[in-house]
Amino acid sequence: MKGPALSAGVLAAVVASFAWLGIDVGALVEPQSLRAMGRFVAEFMPPDVSPAFVAKAAWGALQTLAVSALGTLVAMGAAAVLALPASGRFGTAGKLLARLLLNALRSVPELVWAALMVLAAGLGPFAGALALALHTTGVLGRLFAETLENAPREPEASLVAAGSGALAAFAYGTLPAVAAQAVAYSLYRWEMNIRMAAVLGFVGAGGLGQMLYFHLSLFQQAQAATVLLAMFVLVFGVDGLSSRLRRELAPAYA
Repeated sequence: MKGPALSAGVLAAVVASFAWLGIDVGALVEPQSLRAMGRFVAEFMPPDVSPAFVAKAAWGALQTLAVSALGTLVAMGAAAVLALPASGRFGTAGKLLARLLLNALRSVPELVWAALMVLAAGLGPFAGALALALHTTGVLGRLFAETLENAPREPEASLVAAGSGALAAFAYGTLPAVAAQAVAYSLYRWEMNIRMAAVLGFVGAGGLGQMLYFHLSLFQQAQAATVLLAMFVLVFGVDGLSSRLRRELAPAYA
């Protein structure tokens, strides 16, 4: 009976949420609402495909790609360092402190980090890269730490027993076993960061998001439509590249 009872409880919570928030789903399908939505969508057609603006959107896409790549790379390095104590390799105190830091970093959303970094570093893509690096460090650090905890210790212990140093034993005994998973995690986070990098511009962190916010605020829907298309192309391209890299690169470390 646990399954049906749990399902009924979830359904009741959803219904109660709609009632408490006062969400009127029927208003979305009223003729007046549909006409208003149709007029709004029509304002985005056709997109601005003038060479000058397409070049501007392409530059914004490159900026967004650079922000995501830099933020992910910095996070990979910081996460790898923090994952060692977080996995318990430096005692219980080190594990608790490292996990507390990782929890604090990932508990703050990227948009909040971006708003803080804009205040600290000023408007522009540097603030976006810092925001992505801080949040992604918390996420990857936890994933790397759990991967290290689940890795078999026998190869490393055998190397130490044979007279190898601790660093060499880790590099040859444990690292090859976890590198493939770490690469897969990092590439997946890069996919997510490219989407978030396109949004961070709404708080002044540069790239396509900043362009989109600017043109929407001026009711320039044709230009906003071009920026949205650039976002779609960038996200789909990065998703395809990341998937291919995970298939081709990760097995090389296994």
